[in-house]
Amino acid sequence: MLRLVQIARENQRRVARVEGEDLLVLGGFSSIYEAVQHCLQSRRSLREELLIAPVEDRLAYDPIYRGESDWRLLSPIDVPGNPWRCLVSGTGLTHLGSAKERQAMHAAQAESLTDSMKMFQSGLEFGNPGPGKVGVAPEWFHKGNGNAIRAHLGPLDVPFHAEDGGEEAEVAAIYIVDGAGVPHRIGFAMGNEFSDHVFEKRNYLNLAGSKLRTCSLGPELILDLDFELIPGRVAIQRGGRELWSAQIATGEKAMCHSLQNLEHHHFKFENHRVPGDVHVHFLGAAALSFGSGIKLENGDWMEVSFEGMGRPLRNPVQVEMPEPARLIAVELLNG
Repeated sequence: MLRLVQIARENQRRVARVEGEDLLVLGGFSSIYEAVQHCLQSRRSLREELLIAPVEDRLAYDPIYRGESDWRLLSPIDVPGNPWRCLVSGTGLTHLGSAKERQAMHAAQAESLTDSMKMFQSGLEFGNPGPGKVGVAPEWFHKGNGNAIRAHLGPLDVPFHAEDGGEEAEVAAIYIVDGAGVPHRIGFAMGNEFSDHVFEKRNYLNLAGSKLRTCSLGPELILDLDFELIPGRVAIQRGGRELWSAQIATGEKAMCHSLQNLEHHHFKFENHRVPGDVHVHFLGAAALSFGSGIKLENGDWMEVSFEGMGRPLRNPVQVEMPEPARLIAVELLNG
């Protein structure tokens, strides 16, 4: 598999190819977005373009990964200078293990089915209709634009108005829309689709607001991942010790919706096919520490890893001081 990272130092930024314990710094492009645009215009393969790109330098991966170098890892995809051209979204209730915790979160009576479970069951029945067919629409949510994305080691924020913040270990699919409005999948990256589960638990209709949080991607972008079955692990560390962990899995064999069906229902909307836009779409989580009664604290570390997707994604939790009396006031223009 071709694994890529984006790195920066002062005013420099580069694209690098992962090769064993090293990063091969490539010439010709300062961002993956630039390389992708070039390949769309020249009708060349991104994989081939990056494999033949000149290698300008070879860097040790370890110190950069640990944050001990003057080079730092960036998110593996962005739109340099214009983060508003990146839409961050996601799909819930896609994994075979995801409905149990959501049902428990929202159930008022043990014998009743919540809207979440009803949607999950419709996905089980009609979410994988076969090649060329349209299945049932999945749950869909908006997370923000590219400003919401943090890189490996970047803190994920629990804002002052939030009731909680919790990890969601997922794989995100990365897309770009070409000049004719046709979406192209660039590849996949590990992600932490951070959410406010306490706020959501109060009422299912709070789901939309619970998702408007920072999230993380990386450290690597994988161009040719086999999205069939990908084992993984998610862990929470506190004070240098592991507090909680779970074995997880993603990929179509672990999901009730096919990737084709998720992609159709995302890109069927005309506003999601704007030429030049990048889309980061989280594909769903299978386990949450929140479901085990864990409340994340300031300084906790979250770690996400999936086999074949490179080094684990690590991010600390950063909790802002609650300010219940703080009002975000709107001023009258020319008032």
